[in-house]
Amino acid sequence: MSAILTGFELDARGLVCSCPRCGRRNRLVFEHLGRNFRCSECRSELVLPSSPIDANGAAEFEAVVGKSALPIVVDFWAPWCGPCKMIAPEVEKVAFTGQGRWLVVKANTEQLPEIAARFAIRGIPTLAVFHQGRELGRQSGAMPAQSIEQFVQRALQTMRPVDPVSSG
Repeated sequence: MSAILTGFELDARGLVCSCPRCGRRNRLVFEHLGRNFRCSECRSELVLPSSPIDANGAAEFEAVVGKSALPIVVDFWAPWCGPCKMIAPEVEKVAFTGQGRWLVVKANTEQLPEIAARFAIRGIPTLAVFHQGRELGRQSGAMPAQSIEQFVQRALQTMRPVDPVSSG
């Protein structure tokens, strides 16, 4: 039986969470995301997050984007931004439907201006898809969950190897 986790935090090495069964803090290492995790204390299966995770520091953001075995969908936003507030519930839906296939990370551009500058974020909300440090796609503006998910799927297609037989 798997344990549903809440309260994930990012650190420089992985996602940190408490086991809902025994309370033990566990780290799900970025490079192993997508594999099965078990609590180090009670051995309950731990499930990846189904909601967005806040990036509270540049080091944590760089680590998750650069090291995660799963693709990362980043929501660049700011608390004063009306369209960002409108898109937030839609981003929640995308995190839920993508559980185990990708992680959704929220990057507050006011709190992380160096990250916004590094990725040349000119308008918010901006969504970007990353895999192992490489940006696969970017989309600005508010949109419904279905459109976000279609954007993510298109971006993820770029990470698949080309089939030499069908490419001509």
